[in-house]
Amino acid sequence: MSVPRLGFVGLGWIGAMRLESVAASSRARIAAVCDAVPERVRAYADRFPEAIGFDAFDTMLERSEALGLDGVVIATPNALHVPQSLAALDRGLAVFCQKPLALDARGAREVVSAARGADRLLGVDFSYRYTEGAQALRRMVRSGELGRIFDVESVFHNAYGPDKAWCHDPALAGGGALIDLGVHQVDLPLWLLGYPAIRGVDGRVFRGGVPLDGIGIDDFATARIELDGGACIHMAVSWNAHAGCDCVIRTTVYGTRGGAEFRNVDGSFYDFELVRFDGRTRRALGHESRGWLGRGIMSWVERLATDRGYDPEIEGAVQVAEVVDAIYRRT
Repeated sequence: MSVPRLGFVGLGWIGAMRLESVAASSRARIAAVCDAVPERVRAYADRFPEAIGFDAFDTMLERSEALGLDGVVIATPNALHVPQSLAALDRGLAVFCQKPLALDARGAREVVSAARGADRLLGVDFSYRYTEGAQALRRMVRSGELGRIFDVESVFHNAYGPDKAWCHDPALAGGGALIDLGVHQVDLPLWLLGYPAIRGVDGRVFRGGVPLDGIGIDDFATARIELDGGACIHMAVSWNAHAGCDCVIRTTVYGTRGGAEFRNVDGSFYDFELVRFDGRTRRALGHESRGWLGRGIMSWVERLATDRGYDPEIEGAVQVAEVVDAIYRRT
């Protein structure tokens, strides 16, 4: 098994967390770091002497062959995800990108098509998939333990909003709470169910309680997603919510033989549990905290160490983008 050499672009909070996960594992080498903030570049270049620091992504890519890069990790503002992913794939590099993969479905299709054409591994950081609770819930759904699934409720209400200026610029962010949090709450139910075909989407976005017409920085979004076979997903997400706690995160699955809920504990962003429902009874199946945060990127790293080739599972990210487009009424 080879040890991949990686370049990291975007060293803010999320990018730094993913870099730290890789560094702690020793399963990949940090060969390059890139950020528009010089202090961040210097800090990581000092910590990892092998890493070459860059203030421009294009320059890092121009040096990618000399650096021996196998892949890049992208944690930049949303509007940069498509051009940076395409540029990296064009150089023959694998890509791990923060969510959303693109501002819209058209961009997501373009990146996935480029990865397929280059036969390169493309990953998106849908991090909640990698919690033990979500993995166990998927096994319950796929095994038929819960019977025929006919409804999923998927919620993420955040008592805070993002503090980065670009998150409030539609041109850079592509939207608000929906594209920030909603991609998780659309992806997780579709992933649990095996990405069934979608028959229809009826959604609304709001800001300050007022419906938005077109793309803006929404702080609340809700949708009903009808799936092939008759099941429905009911999704709601928000920033600056009157949530009664820091956040409410849950995905609840209802089947003909039982139900189950993956949910955060006591308003925590990091602590989760899985609960099984049978009639009026409930049974806790597991609890975890923080250890899941870097599993998404580590799964990508482990795959990259053995096979840089295209993985068709990434095509689910296009379906997620199509649902987001439909809620924003871009289609």
